[in-house]
Amino acid sequence: MNGAESLVRTLVAGGVDVCFANPGTSEMHFVAALDRVEGMRCVLGLFEGVVTGAADGYFRMKGTPASTLLHLGPGLANGLANLHNAKKANSGIVNIVGQHATYHIGYNAPLTSDIEGLARPMSAWVRTSPDAKSVSADGAAAIAAARSAPPQIATLILPADTAWNEADGIAEAPAESQRANYSAQAVDHAAKVLRNGGAETLLLMTGSALTEKGLALAAQIAGKTGCKVMGQTYNPRMARGRGRFSIDRIPYVIEQALPILKNFKNIVLVEANDPVAFFAYPNKPSLLKPEGCEVHRMTSGAENSVAALEALAGALGARPADARPQKLVEIAKPTGALTHASIAQAIAMAIPENAIVVDESVTTGRGFFPPTAAAAPHDWLQNMGGSIGFSTPVATGAAVACPDRKVINLQADGSAMYTVQALWTQARENLDVTTIVLSNRSYAILDVEMSRVQAKRPGRKAAALLGLADPDLDFVHLAKGLGVDAVRVTTAEECAAALERRAVRSGPFLIDAVLGAAA
Repeated sequence: MNGAESLVRTLVAGGVDVCFANPGTSEMHFVAALDRVEGMRCVLGLFEGVVTGAADGYFRMKGTPASTLLHLGPGLANGLANLHNAKKANSGIVNIVGQHATYHIGYNAPLTSDIEGLARPMSAWVRTSPDAKSVSADGAAAIAAARSAPPQIATLILPADTAWNEADGIAEAPAESQRANYSAQAVDHAAKVLRNGGAETLLLMTGSALTEKGLALAAQIAGKTGCKVMGQTYNPRMARGRGRFSIDRIPYVIEQALPILKNFKNIVLVEANDPVAFFAYPNKPSLLKPEGCEVHRMTSGAENSVAALEALAGALGARPADARPQKLVEIAKPTGALTHASIAQAIAMAIPENAIVVDESVTTGRGFFPPTAAAAPHDWLQNMGGSIGFSTPVATGAAVACPDRKVINLQADGSAMYTVQALWTQARENLDVTTIVLSNRSYAILDVEMSRVQAKRPGRKAAALLGLADPDLDFVHLAKGLGVDAVRVTTAEECAAALERRAVRSGPFLIDAVLGAAA
């Protein structure tokens, strides 16, 4: 047994049985070991950002880490953007990065780089195996780091000679780390805050608090105390749809967020962070909470927030009967032009029971939340780190994790081009993903941001950097060239009909939704 085989056996024994891969020469012994070890599913991505994003989506839905296989420093570097997003989402991932043989590194071959230096900003755990006999133990330690509470990104660097040299056996990964229960003192303090000023208190939640059970408990607490419950602007996963407590998120736009938050005297954080602006803007605050507002942390990402909310509800005497009825936006079949509102209605009608929605709709999708609250029950995944090219890979990983659930990917046209290769992986693996590309033929978010940072009105050169026309992107041909069937729609009726047809079919599909004046 060589080092690579001992590592694959350790991964499989430790429950890491999916590997999203884009290998090269230094990883060939790991690749060869896959044929000698049963139990590892390997999924090829044609770009490393697809590989790392898929591992993020897999963890968000499965709750256990997948591994990645990346080629030396440049391969890892290509995947860093979506590792950044995964880190912000507290997704556990085991990265396996090939390295030159230990004796070859000193010759400064073309691909030689500081892999550990590249890995550290996005990884909580980084280690280079020194020899073949250490590989399995290092693999077990990487699994432990990825399973920790909160989960972490672990990067194990595997020099080629440690992969091909003889190894003793496999190591047993430690048991999965459990979230700490919660601080009873913090719960008691939150109860006191809510008793004394519920109507002036915001319960700000993310993470495990946004499960169906966590939201139901928050609804009881809000009904009993009069507090407001909101989610962060972006969240790793949120349970939504009919029968679930629908909450608003803090708006991305500062001018919208400040009025919503201005009257709160207390904010109780349930895994969430202080509300801050996404960027710095001239004459605008970075902190969105009002002056004098006190912030109280009830749980962190390492703690059991659902149990803490249950204890908080008990301390307040909140019961299911205290949850107030909600008025949801009525879903009606859209007609007419394909606009932000009509496409939101079409999506709300089309979301099937138990679907997974992955959202990188950027500017177009900011109004998608109200109508989709009345859709069938589903999970909604968002981009936590802001690095674009997120949703198509994450949708891919989510579909691998949950093959019995339909995945809907809401994708802006500009960000779609960063990781469009994920469509090929969806086709190869026959994943049940419907991608809706929201084509406004521009980086519309940057057009908005240019005015908000008070830059001068864009001239010819600046405008050229914000537009995606001349030539227009043809997503139907792009998708079909990558093996995915696709259709172009320009009206609300066409969009709704395309989504209805998808409801009775499986496999990957793309809808190029050309919006408004771009039609």
